Amino acid sequence: MDSILIIISISLAIASLLNIVLTKFAISHIVGYIITGTIISNIFDFNGNADLTSLELIGEFGIVFLMFTIGLEMSFSKLKRLRKIIFINGFIQVTVSALIIFLIAFYAIKLDITSAIIIALAFSLSSTAIVITYLKKSKDIVTPYGEKSVAILIFQDLAVIPILLLIGFLAKEGLSVGDVLLKTSVYASLVIIFMFTLGKKIIEWLLHFSSKAKMEELFLGSVLTIVLCASLLAHEMGFTYSLGAFIAGMIIAESHFHVKVESDIASYKDLLLGAFFFSIGTKIDVYYFLSNLYLVSGVLILAMLIKAVVIYCLIRKESSKSDAIKSAIALCQVGEFSFAIFALASSENLLSQELGSFLILVTVLSMIITPFMVNNIYKLASLFVTEFYQADKISPVKISKHTVVCGFDTLGQIVAKELKNKDCNFIMISDNLQHVLLAKKREYKAYFGHLDKQPVLESLKIEHASSIILTVNSLKNKKIICESVLDYHPQANLIVKINTLDEQQALAHLNIKSFVHAHHETATLLVKQSEY
Repeated sequence: MDSILIIISISLAIASLLNIVLTKFAISHIVGYIITGTIISNIFDFNGNADLTSLELIGEFGIVFLMFTIGLEMSFSKLKRLRKIIFINGFIQVTVSALIIFLIAFYAIKLDITSAIIIALAFSLSSTAIVITYLKKSKDIVTPYGEKSVAILIFQDLAVIPILLLIGFLAKEGLSVGDVLLKTSVYASLVIIFMFTLGKKIIEWLLHFSSKAKMEELFLGSVLTIVLCASLLAHEMGFTYSLGAFIAGMIIAESHFHVKVESDIASYKDLLLGAFFFSIGTKIDVYYFLSNLYLVSGVLILAMLIKAVVIYCLIRKESSKSDAIKSAIALCQVGEFSFAIFALASSENLLSQELGSFLILVTVLSMIITPFMVNNIYKLASLFVTEFYQADKISPVKISKHTVVCGFDTLGQIVAKELKNKDCNFIMISDNLQHVLLAKKREYKAYFGHLDKQPVLESLKIEHASSIILTVNSLKNKKIICESVLDYHPQANLIVKINTLDEQQALAHLNIKSFVHAHHETATLLVKQSEY
């Protein structure tokens, strides 16, 4: 017991320190957990005779909770609304990518047909955990390439279930294909019918009862009970734990509890996912990884190129070259579900231990480089096509006595609306692509760029502007922009929104014509309204 506590303590300490450092470089915490597992494995010789069954079981439930949260996003109404883009684009991407990889693995590399099928299906999947996190953080999730990427990821997540079931079929000996399909169809029908009839009523009653009790721990306990029971039911019927969790998530997605459920289990899901990636890290042989780095890199590059070309051609048919390239960059990696597929296939002896370990190394390398790719997606896309990222090279506007509005969040949108109502001549500038696209959608003159750049100041004719309104929130950005504008045009009529008097004091040395204190103006308006 003491040794287990020591291992857990050291693991948590290493994971925490690593993730603090990796966060500084915008690298996913997944990489930190994998590296932690590798370090602990070498310290305590996990690659020897250590029994990791309990750790792997905990890690498997990390995937269970990931599938549960994906189920929460898969309400029937959402699937119905996006069915065309999800099922057509997603199906084509997974099918074509898997087919090409299978042909190469089977005919060129000479792998057996079972191994080739498993590798092809696993490599056709992308990283939901990393890509979705980036898209949400960068607000690119509402852009055209973001929406199409999310649709493909949704189909891939749905495809995980039949892929895991297929591995279970391949592992069953002594049964014909017809027997396996019949048995699976009957059992799957029983599970789905039970879950969406009696199971649905039980889930809704349990959540309703626990929420009425107004005890957070009781509600969380009910959610965990639902996930575990649904998972165990699916497993007892011969399916994966993930199938039951996914169906439970879809049921809750149709209820009004889904938002609370998703927020309550978020930290637990991440912790269990951390255990899963930690268990993957324990299987990595550092010496083998380094000695075969060229071979691992070669296989990964080949798989990424195949997926990138397939995704580019698929998206290019109905979208711009820019959107197609960004979608290809975002989704060309090998995803985290490949770990689960390779781990299950190895445990069922469908892959040799050596091949399974090699494929896990390929996936690990993919997970390491993916954060760098998605965080620099506009820079990478600009190598192939003129990109929004290069929008600091704005064509000079033919305008004068105009207002320049910097920032298009809530306040910027209100300012733009008021200026439009007064028929004022104005243009928008923002370094947030989502905001630029939204402004263009509302038919405003909007540009993606940075107002502290000399070419942007020249192109927007700041010296001929009647005023420059800053609605940005960061004090650092306000100082940088104001200093740049005043250096370029000392007589610029700057109007800056501030949140505190300390901000005004920090900007007092600059020749800013007007400060608007957000809270002070709001308070004045509230008092004025109360006088009526």
